[in-house]
Formats: sequence, structure tokens, C-alpha cells
Amino acid sequence: MHPTYKVADVLNLEVDHLQDITHNSWNARGLHAIRKCRTKALGGHLDWCMECNKLHLQFNSCRNRHCPTCQGHKQQEWIAARSQELLAVPYFHVVFTLPDSLNPVALRNPQVLYKILFDTVWETLTAFGNNPKHLGAKLGMIAVLHTWGQNLQLHPHLHCIVPKGGVSKAGFWKKGKGKDNFLFSVKAISKKYRGLFVAKLRKALPELPQSLYDTLFKNEWVVYAKPPFGRPEHVIEYLGRYTHKIAISNHRILNINNEKSEVTFSLKDYRKGGQKTTMTLTNKEFIRRFQLHILPKGFTRIRHYGFLSSSWKKEKLTLLQLQVADKDLLHIETLVRPEKSLHRICPSCKKGELITLLTFDSRGPPQDYQKTIKRKLLKFNV
Repeated sequence: MHPTYKVADVLNLEVDHLQDITHNSWNARGLHAIRKCRTKALGGHLDWCMECNKLHLQFNSCRNRHCPTCQGHKQQEWIAARSQELLAVPYFHVVFTLPDSLNPVALRNPQVLYKILFDTVWETLTAFGNNPKHLGAKLGMIAVLHTWGQNLQLHPHLHCIVPKGGVSKAGFWKKGKGKDNFLFSVKAISKKYRGLFVAKLRKALPELPQSLYDTLFKNEWVVYAKPPFGRPEHVIEYLGRYTHKIAISNHRILNINNEKSEVTFSLKDYRKGGQKTTMTLTNKEFIRRFQLHILPKGFTRIRHYGFLSSSWKKEKLTLLQLQVADKDLLHIETLVRPEKSLHRICPSCKKGELITLLTFDSRGPPQDYQKTIKRKLLKFNV
């Protein structure tokens, strides 16, 4: 189902004020790209379906990674690639959260703070994984950065999936022996995580006041671990839910009130057990919160570590898959069959693949475009 309202609709209502609402020119540039997504402003193309012989006028997408409209097929392609890398072992879902006292630092130095978050989480897990008392093996991890809460306020946290076990120095799989919801004690990990993070923050940003560090040590930091996934297909379900997620989807926008310049959207209140509710913000406040989650230019928000890193898995992952393969299951490649991408499938018959006959810029198709189309269709004997 197509959403009734879009983030782009709100942006277009405040198009003259976007530069004033955003924190920097990079964020403004991202918002302008999102509001133009799949409109004449970005040009388009004429596609033809060989199956049902229909022509389709398609406007180009903005391809911005923060756009609610552009993430579908990218998500499917990424998941399809990851499905070939699964191990027949349990996986954990672990979330590392930063306290809200660091939000001002995140606003001023997002690239520095988020990099420290990634580095600290991996260093923390590696310290426990390498220790023979806990595991004594190389871990693997896929980490995804989210910066938002349900109300669109700043809430940086890292979603991680970690296989239950690691690779020994000899190259063999070593099964994890965690007795609780994770490989290691979550309480011990939380203390290590906080200590390493603060040490890295002091080194990277020495100008920060001591009062901030005093606040950081007042409370325990939150590390949340769910029970392990049951089967490999559950890992894929998780990946699909979190990897290419953005601050708010178009489907969550319930109403746009033009007279009052307000937006109403749905959210879950996790303080009340995930109860569904709604929130209404002015257009400008909605945009201000949304742009908080536009990441710095070139910053990688999905990262692979250990035996799941690109350099390691390229040479050794296939052998590792064979080591841990469940004999009661089919070959690892058939454990998960990701959904076929509908990106280039005809929206009318849902069967034929679309063939692009003509592309055009923001000025629209050329005057003689019908002749061009007929000439190209003759090649297909149509």
C-alpha cells in the first residue's frame, strides 16, 4: 500500500525555511533531495514491460540513504548478499545505548562520537571474546547505527548481531558457552563499555568539561541483549527490520494539517510497554528532529567486524560454514531464500521485467519521444 502522506510533503510545505531549520548545509542538501524524490525535478525514464506490453513513466529517486522512499530495493539487495554468509549457529541481538547527556556532543561532533561508539563496542566484545576464561576465539559482528527514538529525538544506539561462538587461532569454530541471554555477562560488558568509551572520548575531545564525565559515571550504561535467534531465517528477518531503517517511515505519518502547519505521526511508547500512541508536532519541529538523523557525509552506518569482515570472509567464510553446517538442514545457501527484488518488475502484471526505452532530465521527455520509443520497440518485434 502506498502511504497517504510522506516526509517529502512536510518538507515541501516548508521549502523556503529548510536552510534556517537545519544545522548545516549538508543536512539541508539531504532534505532538498528527499523532497524532490520521484518527482519531475529529478528527471525520469520510460519503461516497457515485455510481458504485458505496457509503458510506464517513472520519475527518478533521490537515492539518499535517509529517504523513506528509497530504501526498499537496497534493503532487499543487502539482505540477499548477507543470506549467503549465514552460519548454522545461534545469533544474538545486542543493543549498546549512549546516555542522553552525550546528545549535545553528538550534535556538535557526530562523526567523532559515532566512530567512538563503533570502536568501543567492538573493542569491548573483543576483550571478552579473546579472553580464554570467556571464549578464547575471534568474534564476528554486524553493527548498525540508529540515532533516533520513536519521538524523533536524538537517541544514538548500536544494534549488533553476534554469532554464538568464534574462530580459534587454528581456524576452527569454537562454540560459545554463555549461560544467560548473551555470550558474556551483560553487566560486566556494560562497565567495560562505559570505561573504554569515556577513555576514547577524553582523548578525542579533550576540551569537554569534567562535569560531563562526572555525569556519565553516575548511572550504569544500558546494554540490552535478547535471547539468541532460533534459526538463520530469523537473522534475516532482523536484518530486514534494522539495516536500512530510517528515522521515520512514510506510513507512520497519519495526518498533515495545512491550516495549523502540524504533523501527526504514530509511535510506540516503550515506557508503557510499547503501547501505540500518536504525537503532533509543528512542521518546523518535525523537520528539525528529522534532520538530526542525517549522518555526516561518507559516514558508514553498517559495519562488519571479525570473521564477518569483508577481508576475512572472502577467503575463509565458506570453510567455516561447512564446519558448522547442520547435517539435518540443507546446504547453507538454501537455508534462507530472500525475497526477489521487485525494483525492476512491472507494477501492472507483477511478472515482466522492465526495460528502459528512454531517459530524460527535469525538462521532461523530448518532443519526438514517441518516435524514439516506436523505433526501439521495433527491435523487440512489437
